[in-house]
Amino acid sequence: MSDKLIIFDTTLRDGEQSPGASMTRDEKVRIARQLERLKVDVIEAGFAASSNGDFEAVQLVANTIKESIVCSLARANDRDIARAAEALKGAQRARIHTFIATSALHMEKKLRMTPDQVFEQAKQSVRFARNLVEDVEFSPEDGYRSDPDYLCRVLEAVIAEGATTINVPDTVGYAVPELYGNFIKSLRERIPNSDKAIWSVHCHNDLGMAVANSLAGVKIGGARQVECTINGLGERAGNCSLEEVVMAVKTRRDYFGLDLNIDARHILAASRMVSQTTGFVVQPNKAVVGANAFAHASGIHQDGVLKARDTYEIMRAEDVGWSANKIVLGKLSGRNAFKQRLQELGVQLDSEAEINAAFSRFKELADRKAEIFDEDILALVSDESVSQEKEQFAFVSLSQHSETGERPHAAVVFTSAGKEVKSESDGNGPVDASLKAIEAHVQSGAEMVLYSVNAISGSTESQGEVTVRLQNSGRVVNGTGSDPDIVVASAKAYLSALNKLQSKADRVAAQG
Repeated sequence: MSDKLIIFDTTLRDGEQSPGASMTRDEKVRIARQLERLKVDVIEAGFAASSNGDFEAVQLVANTIKESIVCSLARANDRDIARAAEALKGAQRARIHTFIATSALHMEKKLRMTPDQVFEQAKQSVRFARNLVEDVEFSPEDGYRSDPDYLCRVLEAVIAEGATTINVPDTVGYAVPELYGNFIKSLRERIPNSDKAIWSVHCHNDLGMAVANSLAGVKIGGARQVECTINGLGERAGNCSLEEVVMAVKTRRDYFGLDLNIDARHILAASRMVSQTTGFVVQPNKAVVGANAFAHASGIHQDGVLKARDTYEIMRAEDVGWSANKIVLGKLSGRNAFKQRLQELGVQLDSEAEINAAFSRFKELADRKAEIFDEDILALVSDESVSQEKEQFAFVSLSQHSETGERPHAAVVFTSAGKEVKSESDGNGPVDASLKAIEAHVQSGAEMVLYSVNAISGSTESQGEVTVRLQNSGRVVNGTGSDPDIVVASAKAYLSALNKLQSKADRVAAQG
């Protein structure tokens, strides 16, 4: 077996299936570039056949990324596979990932196909894909709950047809580590041609064991690819967390004995980018990338770390991208210093015009806030990248009045289809009044299912980052906005969500 572990990132595909986490084409490309800086081996860019929007996103990622393998998901049928191959034409290295369910439950209730029909379709789909690209991955959906004898039959056949990677997903997060690891091991031992393919694991986190199950699949089962997402993003309870798997393998190389291509210094930047793009806030006690991951509150712990760092720290914060010097810039900082800090944070802007626009926003923020933190810079760059896109609505200004004993009132000025409009409303608070003022003009009819506020950095001077989740006609979208004024941040987030509701791009849930 190889002593290298392949990291397959599916943030842009499976991660995007989280309700409200759908991304625009440009957002996908921006995250893909960060994943390439992270040196992810395989980037699953989307599900090309699911919509024209996803096809274009996969195509753009394939044409942009030079180092990582770019992959598209495809159901086990000729149309999906041909569409994936077309989207991947511009890729330096392309992979088609095709799948079909193999558990008795899925075959009977979802596919309404017999086991023999599924067997034939699996073979034919891999054969067809192999004629289009050299790198073909096959996944038996709900593989962990499939009959082992039948699964061996299917997997032996698809390897014979040319599948180069075999992925065994725990689609519903049902597995436990020892059993899952032994399940993978048993398949590899029983299938005569198992050595002709790389074995992969894809675990969901419904019981909180996605990382543990994935690592068991590697250590016990002999898998050499882990499918994961930044921040563990994904539908239901999420996927296996990339940062946790990577740092577990790096930190415990004595146990796993595996090498990785990953440049872990870019982990934190990737985490923040995904969080700010999707509006899914990272919990403070999240391993590796949480705000408290390297914080020590206990006096005993603080004393130990000061005397010898490794008394309580098994990883160095700077190894995953945390900066020891968080206060970096202020209003007297120049453009070159700002540009240098963007590079250090792993942020790549495509043109001088984008850098100048971001710097202008930085100077505006610096006039309102004495100290600019890394988090502030990432937030304003994220806002700038969003504002570059063509939008139905854009924030201009806001005024509001609130006083104890009186009903708050807000007046919001924003553009609608390029024309400036002003709308006013009362509300239960200044935020409520502001959002009602916007809705009074837009009349979207959307239901707000989430409103959350996150302080981007410490102190009362901090920028607030607001996430608004709206639901309308079965669609769920997230909008994010940041500003030192939380009412303004809320208005920006609401308008951002409304812009996403305007998009007609559809999403098709697929293999987990």
